[in-house]
Amino acid sequence: MKIGLLSDTHGYLDDQILRLLGDRDEIWHAGDFGTQAISERLQEVAPVRGVYGNIDGQHVRQVHPKVNRFTINGLDVLMTHIGGYPGKYHPDIRQEILQNPPQLFITGHSHILKIMTDKRLNNLLHINPGAAGKHGFHSTRTMVRFTVTAGQVQDLQVIELGKRA
Repeated sequence: MKIGLLSDTHGYLDDQILRLLGDRDEIWHAGDFGTQAISERLQEVAPVRGVYGNIDGQHVRQVHPKVNRFTINGLDVLMTHIGGYPGKYHPDIRQEILQNPPQLFITGHSHILKIMTDKRLNNLLHINPGAAGKHGFHSTRTMVRFTVTAGQVQDLQVIELGKRA
Protein backbone atom coordinates (compact mmCIF):
# COMPACT_ATOMS: atom_id res chain seq x y z
CA MET A 1 0.00 0.00 0.00
CA LYS A 2 1.60 3.27 -1.15
CA ILE A 3 0.88 6.23 1.14
CA GLY A 4 1.31 9.97 0.66
CA LEU A 5 1.37 11.86 3.97
CA LEU A 6 1.01 15.60 4.34
CA SER A 7 -0.21 18.16 6.83
CA ASP A 8 -0.81 21.85 7.32
CA THR A 9 -1.81 22.71 3.77
CA HIS A 10 -3.76 25.71 5.11
CA GLY A 11 -5.82 25.93 1.92
CA TYR A 12 -2.83 25.54 -0.42
CA LEU A 13 -2.30 22.69 -2.85
CA ASP A 14 -0.18 22.88 -6.00
CA ASP A 15 0.37 20.69 -9.05
CA GLN A 16 3.67 19.41 -7.67
CA ILE A 17 1.96 17.96 -4.59
CA LEU A 18 -0.79 16.40 -6.70
CA ARG A 19 1.79 14.88 -9.05
CA LEU A 20 3.73 13.38 -6.11
CA LEU A 21 0.51 11.88 -4.76
CA GLY A 22 -0.64 10.56 -8.13
CA ASP A 23 0.75 7.04 -7.71
CA ARG A 24 -0.36 6.63 -4.08
CA ASP A 25 -3.04 4.17 -2.99
CA GLU A 26 -4.11 6.46 -0.14
CA ILE A 27 -3.44 10.02 0.98
CA TRP A 28 -3.21 10.77 4.69
CA HIS A 29 -3.59 14.35 5.94
CA ALA A 30 -2.64 15.19 9.54
CA GLY A 31 -4.85 18.27 9.84
CA ASP A 32 -5.14 21.94 9.02
CA PHE A 33 -6.55 21.29 5.56
CA GLY A 34 -7.64 24.92 5.56
CA THR A 35 -10.78 24.25 3.54
CA GLN A 36 -12.93 21.25 2.72
CA ALA A 37 -12.07 21.91 -0.95
CA ILE A 38 -8.52 20.68 -0.22
CA SER A 39 -9.88 17.40 1.14
CA GLU A 40 -12.17 17.05 -1.88
CA ARG A 41 -9.35 17.77 -4.35
CA LEU A 42 -7.13 15.17 -2.68
CA GLN A 43 -10.03 12.69 -2.79
CA GLU A 44 -10.02 13.05 -6.59
CA VAL A 45 -6.45 11.68 -6.59
CA ALA A 46 -6.81 8.83 -4.05
CA PRO A 47 -8.88 7.90 -0.98
CA VAL A 48 -8.14 10.27 1.92
CA ARG A 49 -7.78 9.48 5.61
CA GLY A 50 -7.35 12.55 7.76
CA VAL A 51 -7.98 14.44 10.95
CA TYR A 52 -9.07 18.00 11.46
CA GLY A 53 -6.65 20.60 12.76
CA ASN A 54 -7.02 23.64 14.94
CA ILE A 55 -7.67 26.01 12.01
CA ASP A 56 -10.21 23.77 10.29
CA GLY A 57 -13.84 24.86 10.26
CA GLN A 58 -17.04 22.87 10.61
CA HIS A 59 -17.06 21.56 7.03
CA VAL A 60 -13.73 19.79 7.55
CA ARG A 61 -14.69 18.69 11.08
CA GLN A 62 -17.87 17.04 9.76
CA VAL A 63 -15.79 14.88 7.40
CA HIS A 64 -12.61 14.21 9.41
CA PRO A 65 -12.36 13.28 13.12
CA LYS A 66 -10.04 14.77 15.73
CA VAL A 67 -8.36 11.37 16.21
CA ASN A 68 -8.22 8.66 13.58
CA ARG A 69 -7.08 5.19 14.59
CA PHE A 70 -7.06 2.42 12.01
CA THR A 71 -5.21 -0.67 10.88
CA ILE A 72 -3.91 -0.97 7.34
CA ASN A 73 -2.00 -3.97 5.99
CA GLY A 74 -1.39 -5.08 9.57
CA LEU A 75 -0.06 -1.67 10.75
CA ASP A 76 -1.79 0.00 13.73
CA VAL A 77 -1.92 3.75 13.00
CA LEU A 78 -2.94 6.62 15.27
CA MET A 79 -3.27 10.08 13.72
CA THR A 80 -4.14 13.40 15.33
CA HIS A 81 -3.21 16.98 14.53
CA ILE A 82 -1.84 18.13 17.89
CA GLY A 83 -0.17 15.15 19.52
CA GLY A 84 3.39 16.02 20.41
CA TYR A 85 6.14 13.50 19.88
CA PRO A 86 8.05 10.80 21.80
CA GLY A 87 8.98 12.13 25.22
CA LYS A 88 6.55 15.07 24.89
CA TYR A 89 3.14 13.65 24.00
CA HIS A 90 0.26 16.11 24.22
CA PRO A 91 -2.03 15.55 27.26
CA ASP A 92 -5.06 14.97 24.98
CA ILE A 93 -3.50 11.81 23.51
CA ARG A 94 -0.86 10.73 26.04
CA GLN A 95 -3.02 8.17 27.89
CA GLU A 96 -4.09 6.38 24.72
CA ILE A 97 -0.51 6.17 23.48
CA LEU A 98 0.86 4.91 26.78
CA GLN A 99 -1.95 2.41 27.44
CA ASN A 100 -2.31 1.12 23.88
CA PRO A 101 0.64 2.28 21.78
CA PRO A 102 0.18 2.21 18.01
CA GLN A 103 2.98 1.13 15.71
CA LEU A 104 2.78 4.44 13.82
CA PHE A 105 1.84 7.78 15.42
CA ILE A 106 1.22 10.66 13.01
CA THR A 107 0.86 14.32 13.93
CA GLY A 108 0.97 17.72 12.27
CA HIS A 109 0.60 21.22 13.75
CA SER A 110 4.25 22.14 14.45
CA HIS A 111 5.15 22.67 10.76
CA ILE A 112 8.41 20.88 11.65
CA LEU A 113 9.26 17.67 9.83
CA LYS A 114 10.10 15.05 12.45
CA ILE A 115 10.60 11.29 12.15
CA MET A 116 11.67 9.42 15.26
CA THR A 117 11.03 6.30 17.31
CA ASP A 118 9.96 5.88 20.90
CA LYS A 119 12.16 3.11 22.24
CA ARG A 120 10.11 2.99 25.46
CA LEU A 121 7.03 1.97 23.48
CA ASN A 122 8.21 -0.94 21.30
CA ASN A 123 9.90 1.43 18.83
CA LEU A 124 6.67 3.24 18.01
CA LEU A 125 7.40 5.25 14.86
CA HIS A 126 6.40 8.91 14.99
CA ILE A 127 6.05 10.95 11.79
CA ASN A 128 5.21 14.61 11.46
CA PRO A 129 5.43 15.40 7.73
CA GLY A 130 5.95 19.12 8.32
CA ALA A 131 3.86 21.66 6.43
CA ALA A 132 2.96 21.33 2.75
CA GLY A 133 1.27 24.74 2.67
CA LYS A 134 2.61 28.28 2.60
CA HIS A 135 1.17 29.64 5.88
CA GLY A 136 3.42 29.57 8.94
CA PHE A 137 7.00 30.11 10.01
CA HIS A 138 8.58 27.10 8.27
CA SER A 139 11.04 27.89 5.49
CA THR A 140 10.71 24.70 3.42
CA ARG A 141 7.46 22.93 2.56
CA THR A 142 7.63 19.15 3.07
CA MET A 143 5.67 15.92 2.79
CA VAL A 144 6.43 12.21 3.23
CA ARG A 145 5.79 9.12 1.12
CA PHE A 146 6.14 5.49 2.18
CA THR A 147 4.71 2.03 1.72
CA VAL A 148 2.99 -0.20 4.26
CA THR A 149 3.75 -3.89 3.79
CA ALA A 150 2.97 -6.67 6.27
CA GLY A 151 2.63 -4.27 9.20
CA GLN A 152 5.83 -2.36 8.44
CA VAL A 153 6.60 1.13 7.14
CA GLN A 154 9.05 0.81 4.26
CA ASP A 155 10.60 2.96 1.52
CA LEU A 156 10.21 6.14 3.58
CA GLN A 157 10.87 9.27 1.51
CA VAL A 158 11.07 12.84 2.79
CA ILE A 159 10.17 15.25 0.00
CA GLU A 160 11.09 18.92 0.02
CA LEU A 161 8.50 20.85 -1.97
CA GLY A 162 10.39 24.13 -2.11
CA LYS A 163 10.42 27.35 -0.17
CA ARG A 164 7.35 28.55 1.67
CA ALA A 165 7.33 32.04 0.20
